[in-house]
This record gives sequence, structure tokens and C-alpha cells, in this order.
Amino acid sequence: MKDFNYWKDLYESETLEEFSNDTIGLLWLKTKSIVRKELITEFLKTNKITLNETALAKQFVELFELLCKDPANSHKILNEYIKKENGKQVVKLDTAQLVSELKELENFNWGGDYKNALDKYLVKSFIKVQNPSYDTLISKFEAEINVAVRGYVLNSWYNHWSSILIEHIFKSHPAVLPTVGQIKSVDFFIDTIPFDLKVTYLPAEYIKDKRKEKGYPIELTFLKKKAEEAKIVFDKKAKPADIFYELAEKMKDRNDAFCNGVLTTLKNEKLEILKEAQANPKELATWLYENQGEMRFGSENRLFLVLVDTDDFNSSWKLKRNLELLKPTIISYLDNFGTKQMDDLKVSFKFKGKPQTFTALTDIIFVVKEPTKL
Repeated sequence: MKDFNYWKDLYESETLEEFSNDTIGLLWLKTKSIVRKELITEFLKTNKITLNETALAKQFVELFELLCKDPANSHKILNEYIKKENGKQVVKLDTAQLVSELKELENFNWGGDYKNALDKYLVKSFIKVQNPSYDTLISKFEAEINVAVRGYVLNSWYNHWSSILIEHIFKSHPAVLPTVGQIKSVDFFIDTIPFDLKVTYLPAEYIKDKRKEKGYPIELTFLKKKAEEAKIVFDKKAKPADIFYELAEKMKDRNDAFCNGVLTTLKNEKLEILKEAQANPKELATWLYENQGEMRFGSENRLFLVLVDTDDFNSSWKLKRNLELLKPTIISYLDNFGTKQMDDLKVSFKFKGKPQTFTALTDIIFVVKEPTKL
């Protein structure tokens, strides 16, 4: 029987596809969205509903069971309440001011390779070291520790508020029903489909895999070889990312036919991979599911917003605040979402260390800043 616990177990296993095809499943998710003390209290008052339970967890069960008695009307009153609450949040956000604040960040530099675990990085690099020295630790504050903490705080601030900006575009559209109280794995519904929004870029590892498939050399290997042909000196002991940046900048500075040709070749190869991904978004979506971080694994329905600056892929982070590109692209997608079929959105994927095959509903919105000619 598909009772409260059935949907609870399904939700906790992050298997959300079935919710999209069942009116009671959707009712469960929408009810969960308002199970916050201030939200549920106002909802009950507005709709003249009295509950016997006082604890939130028990109120969730009781309210859901009451709403199941008349699902059609329950969806109507939940939608009206959620849209009203969302309207309050939308009005509060000054998008113009937020964009201005976000433009203050000139460089997107984390300040260290700590993979979103700053505390572990600091402990490993500066605290639990082999030869403890107070003076050495103090000496590293300006050059290393402050840089890492500053980078982490600034980039995290930028990611948080640019995500709010992007979510605001979605939540302002009539086809979208937001979750006014945050719930794991669901940011909003488009028509009847619950989606978790993921803002990302065309992954470097995906580009690397596609280059290998096509028989193209590794980008850095190709760049080093061409730099030697052009007699460009570079720091061979630096990190790969720093070497790539140095060589690309030196080739731009030289600005001759050979160097421009090298950079154009790399650019055109990336554009080719991008165009193929745009033509077959399911392939990229499957790759994103299969190559997600193990600690953050999820099989929920995901809507990927892939940002690409084709002039400089490394500057794609700036598009998170570019309303001139974001807004029309997202609105156009949402305006036409009703033409999509469920089968168009369904993907199956495997994940390392897990025996089962997962299925999810997913899609990709590409926000692309078009290239300028060299």
C-alpha cells in the first residue's frame, strides 16, 4: 500500500521518479515542503484545518493523511499557499543589487586544493605536520593560510548568492512551483516533476574523456609540444593548471599566426565537444550522474544548468551572475517544457561501488556565451 511510509522510504532512498507519476506522491512532497513550524501554522490557519498532533514529525503524517482524502482540492490549496509564500520571497530579492555585489569578485580562486574540505586541508597541511614549529606556522599565515581561508569564504559566498539569483529566475516563472521550505533533493517542481537544480560547467574530465574518444592528444601535452616548437620557455616544475595558464597567456601575448593557430585548434576542439553535448544532452547528463562525488551521491531527478564561456572556458563562473544570458535562456526552456515527454527525460546509470542500475528524470539547460573570432 502506498501510504505515508511508502513515500517516506522512497524519498529517503532518493528515488524520486515515481513521485512524478503519482498524484499522492506529489502531495507527499508538497506537504513536506511546508512542514516548518511557521509555514505549517499559517497553512493550517489559512485553510481552517485543526490537527491533534503538536510535534512537527507527527503533524506531517496527520496533515498528509487528511489531505489524501481529497487530493485534487489538496493540491489546489497547497499550490495556492506555496505560490503566495514564494511571492513574498521573490519580492524581497533585489536582483540588480545582488548582481552588482557579485560583480565585485574579480577572481574565482579557492586558494588551495582542498576539494571543499577546508578544515581537513588546514589540519593536514598546517596542524598535524611531521615537524611542528610555532614560528613556521605563524610564517605561513599570510602566504598560505589566509589565502586558503579567504579563497574559500569568497568563492563559497559567490556560489551561494549566485545560486539564489539563478533560483529566483526559476521560481518567478508560472510553470514552476517552488519548495518554500527547503527539502533535500527537491528545489522546485516543473509541471509535475520534482527537480534538484545543479549549476555546473562543462566538466574538464568530460572534455578529457571526449578528446580521448576522438583520438585528440591531452590538451596540456599538445600545448607543451607546440610551445617547444615556438621556443616558448615555461616553468616545467609548476602545477599542470599553472603550466597550461602560463603557456596559453604567452601564446596570446605573442599573437603570431602559429600561436593563434594553436589556440584556435584547442578552442575549436572544445566547441566541437560542446556542440555534440548540446545535440545529445542525455549523454552528458548520464556522465554527470556517473561521475558525481561519492560523498554527495544522489539518484534524484536533476536539472543541470551548464554554463559555458566559449571564449575562455575557465571564465564560465562569471556567467552565474550574467542575467542577460541566464534569464532569456531559462525562461525559454520553461516556456517550452510542456512539449517534453517523460521518455525524453529518463536516463539510466550505474555508479561505482553500487550494484543496482538507477533511473532518474533529468535534462540540461545550456547557457552559452558565444565565441568571438581570434
